[in-house]
Amino acid sequence: MTYSTPFRRDGHRPLLLLDLFCCAGGAGTGYRRAGFDVVGVDIRPRPNYPFTFVQADALEYLAALIASGEIERFAFVHSSPPCQAGCALTVGTNRSRGWGGTHVDLVPPTRVLLEASGLPYVIEQPNGRAEIRKDLTLCGEQFGLGVLRHRNFELGRWSVTRPAHSKHRGRVRGWRHGEFFDGPYVAAYGNGGGKPSVPELQAAMGITWTDVREELTEAIPPAYSHWIGTQFLAQLRSGVAA
Repeated sequence: MTYSTPFRRDGHRPLLLLDLFCCAGGAGTGYRRAGFDVVGVDIRPRPNYPFTFVQADALEYLAALIASGEIERFAFVHSSPPCQAGCALTVGTNRSRGWGGTHVDLVPPTRVLLEASGLPYVIEQPNGRAEIRKDLTLCGEQFGLGVLRHRNFELGRWSVTRPAHSKHRGRVRGWRHGEFFDGPYVAAYGNGGGKPSVPELQAAMGITWTDVREELTEAIPPAYSHWIGTQFLAQLRSGVAA
């Protein structure tokens, strides 16, 4: 198992980050912008993923890295296990026959393996998921985005000061109980009911490299992981992070 990791101009290799359940690379792109090299893993083909991609069961792949010692090549792990067992708004990226279907709660086994990896890590989930520690919550308004897309993050082997949750400027555009509401945000899930077009969704999320609606509705905005990655690297440079 080998990776091509280019050198930075200063001669040092960027730190390598493992992006589990990576979908089309919303999280991976943010981490790349923060300064990591990124390797993504997903059980489905992801031709739009913009970095090194491995098609595999994410947990089996992580277990193999740990068993072989190859996990030591990495500095950080991001994971976004499928959330359907606890969230009705999104659809699956792993262990399902496409989007929809029967879903397995992969958060607990993901956490077990991440702890076994010995690396700092993130587990990301949407609101409605009670099984993770909400060490960090991010919202699109904090980054001036056209989506709210609240996401919670459990942080393992490192921590960060939670930023203030910015006041929302209005409603999410769409139909509610037979009435249409306008607002500064679009709904980044599903179809119909005043949902945004693909170009509107791309602009609102800050994602340009995929035009697949299901991939867009699965993604977290790169601004979120850019912030997380920047915070972690700053701590690492100062000797605070693991």
